[in-house]
Amino acid sequence: MLCLDIDGTLLNSKHQITERTKIAIRKVAKEQKIPVILVSARMPQGIYFLAKELEICAPIICYNGALIIDYNNNIVLNNYIEVPYIKKVYSIVKKYSICISLYKDDGWYNEEKDEWVEQEEGITNLTSTIRDYRALLTDWGNEGCNKILCMGDEEEILSLKKELLAMFQEDLTIYLSKPTYLEIMPKNSSKIAAIAVLLEKYNVNKTELIAIGDNYNDINMIEYAGLGIAMGNAPDAVKSCADSITTSNDEEGVACAIYKYMLG
Repeated sequence: MLCLDIDGTLLNSKHQITERTKIAIRKVAKEQKIPVILVSARMPQGIYFLAKELEICAPIICYNGALIIDYNNNIVLNNYIEVPYIKKVYSIVKKYSICISLYKDDGWYNEEKDEWVEQEEGITNLTSTIRDYRALLTDWGNEGCNKILCMGDEEEILSLKKELLAMFQEDLTIYLSKPTYLEIMPKNSSKIAAIAVLLEKYNVNKTELIAIGDNYNDINMIEYAGLGIAMGNAPDAVKSCADSITTSNDEEGVACAIYKYMLG
């Protein structure tokens, strides 16, 4: 099995997949019949079009493992942050000048559209839905959401992370996906937990798993895999956890790794 992170890994800095990378992935998926799994903090809409572009028919892992959807749009796994936790997190975030987004299933919600939302819309090519959160949470009942994303100034994000970890370390998964993005997930959700579900589904041993990523939230996936590969653009802390380091996302690092380890 080949598991690929998306942003900073599969996509170059122009948020594109190069033709050479597409060809390499199609050879693995179609000729070698190896499942190629896209693994990301993105929502389903932000992954589906990439899977279609690559012509792969495997499940996708969304929200860093909180949601798995197969090729026929069937839910394989779905974990939520319960509404009481969302309310508590929201009350803390509002003390800061930080944008807070809620993601549930295939929906992305904000109370207003600011520069952070517009930036994320540009990166993902998706459109946020503007909703009053009080009404939205009422509609959800106790079910909650798959992910909370906080975007803001680096110093404020670090302060928020420290405060949230002090309160919710035992209840939620909280991590930086980049210096200005703080992601909050259900406690029992992770990339490797979701990957383990698919390894069992495909009857693949984790020693036969290749995982490629570029950021801190990819470390557990890289360490878990039989062959964990860090991108050349990854921070040193990520590279130090990897079995191998490929070239950067602007140097077709994914394609280089595939040709080296899977296609000879």
